This record gives sequence, structure tokens and C-alpha cells, in this order.
Amino acid sequence: MRANGSLPTIAVAMGDPSGISPELLARILLEPDLRSSARYVVFGDKRLLDLGAADAKVDPDVLVIGEGDEIPAQSAKPVFIDLANHDPAALERGKATLAGGQAATDNFRRALRFAADGKADAVFFTPFNKAAMRFAYPGYDDEIRFVRDAIGYEGDASEFNILDGLWNARVTSHIPLSEVAAAISQERILKALTLADGNLRAAGFNPPRIAVAGINPHAGDGGNFGRDEIETIEPAVKQAKARGFTVEGPFPSDTVFLRARNGDFDAVLTMYHDQGQIAMKLIGFDRGVTLIGGFPFPICTPAHGTAYEIAGKGIANLGATRAALSLAIKMANEGRAARKAA
Repeated sequence: MRANGSLPTIAVAMGDPSGISPELLARILLEPDLRSSARYVVFGDKRLLDLGAADAKVDPDVLVIGEGDEIPAQSAKPVFIDLANHDPAALERGKATLAGGQAATDNFRRALRFAADGKADAVFFTPFNKAAMRFAYPGYDDEIRFVRDAIGYEGDASEFNILDGLWNARVTSHIPLSEVAAAISQERILKALTLADGNLRAAGFNPPRIAVAGINPHAGDGGNFGRDEIETIEPAVKQAKARGFTVEGPFPSDTVFLRARNGDFDAVLTMYHDQGQIAMKLIGFDRGVTLIGGFPFPICTPAHGTAYEIAGKGIANLGATRAALSLAIKMANEGRAARKAA
């Protein structure tokens, strides 16, 4: 099977089984508008999908095939590849476990390779638990590291947080705060802006308007609170403008998101992880999306976690899951159109 036809193909990985991932997956596969907008190939354990469906009191109505079976070229239902990789009898709900991490990494790796082989236009996954992933994959830093290892890709990549059309990109990510200032350079800022511009364009922004946040209080206050803005960030912004980017800054990070939320910008580039994450999650935690961008295909997931505390209760909020899958479909369609026009 190749990713062709009138609808995009989305490779779907079931996330951590001990949390709300099975419930979210069972419910999202039934959403009529999403179901009719793409073809789905899902990787996971059917017994866990059934468990999530029982929690949500739904019937996901999928076509189940075994590992190694031929995937039908046409199916009115999502195709579920049953890997039978986690015995429900051994499931420990609300707890990060080795077995849960093994199942989640197995599902994710297979979805990624499926897309890397040209059989899907995008990848979507329900939430993982980082502790469980590390149990199963000791080299796990974050999803970017895992994706690189899974498909053998060495190009630039980054996480983007997205909420109601507003994007947050970042220069540094999963490093200690004590190391952030030393890691900020003009080259790194330009690389982050280039990646952000490309992914925003891949999602339909043309041209994307990007604001750059400072790193110091009040963006350094003219050098009174640090010279990073004067010596590093502002020169990088000028270089980016010279390259044709629609970019402004640096702005104080405590107000730039207010301007972006009011429509002045499509994205904010922040200098470190929590500088943007806190703002985005306060704006709308239940609707946020994480895009792993820079790879040959978009990878989308809800921005929230596995919600162990409500696992099995059938009350998970579907908002972020719906938004993440919608973005995966949109970017898949944009990518297909771009390839066709090339």
C-alpha cells in the first residue's frame, strides 16, 4: 500500500496503555468528520482498544488485520493492525510500567517506519508517558530523539506547540535552565526561525508572521538586565529579515503572547522550553497540540499527558486529540498538494 488516492493516509500509534490513550483512540476514530477526511492505519493491541472503547462506551468500528497481513488498498473503516503486544491482564492503570513503555514504543516505531516508507502522509499518536518510554528505551530523551533513531534521520527537527492557530517554536528545548543562555546563538536562532517558517508554511501560513521573544526580563531593558538581546537575538532577527522572513523582535516574553493571541503574529519563537509552554498551556491546556516538525512527514499529538489519575473513567477530554489529528490531516493535505505541484 502506498500513500495515494484522494484522501491522505495517517499512520496512528496507540500511546501509553496505562493512561487515557486507549479511550482517546477509541473515541477519535469515530468522529464523523475526521473519519471521512483521511484513511487511517492504526498500530496497537486490539484488546487495549476494546478496553478503551468500553471505558468510553463506544464501538470504534475498525477493520482488524494481523501483523504481516496485507493492508487493503481501500477500506471504509480505519485499518487496525493488531500487534497483540500488551496483555490486558497485566495492565496496571495509572502507573508507568516497562510493559506499557514497550507497547507504546513498538506502536510508535512501526507507525514512523510506515510513514518513512512512503505509505502514510503523516503520523498521529495518543499520549505517551516519558517515564514508561525510558523504561523501554533507555536512550529516550524525547520524541525527537526517538524519531531520529527509528527512521535514521539526521536533519533539523523541533517541537512546536499549537493552540487555536497560534504557534510556539523554541530555540532550546529539553535542557537544564542553567544551560540555556550559553546555548543561545545567532546561528541557533536562525536555524529555529528557518524551521518554524517552513513548518508554518507547510500548515498553510503564507507568509507566517513570527515574533521573537527576548531571554531576559523586559527583553533586557536596553542592556540593563543583560545584553543577550542586543548582542545575539536582535542581530539574528535582522539576518532573518534579510533572508525574507516576516519576523519581528525581540519582545519581552511576558507580553509577546498577548500580542500574538490578539492576532499580531502567527507564532512566537521563545528561547527555552517553559518560556512558551507555560503561556500556551494557560491559554488552553485541553486544546493544545504538539507538532514534531522537520522530519519528512508531520507528527502530531495532543499536548497534554497520559492523565493517569482519570484512566478508565471514560471522562477524558477529546479536544486536544481532535485538534492534533485535524492538524495532521491538514498538513498531510498541504504536503500532498505541494508534491503534486512540484
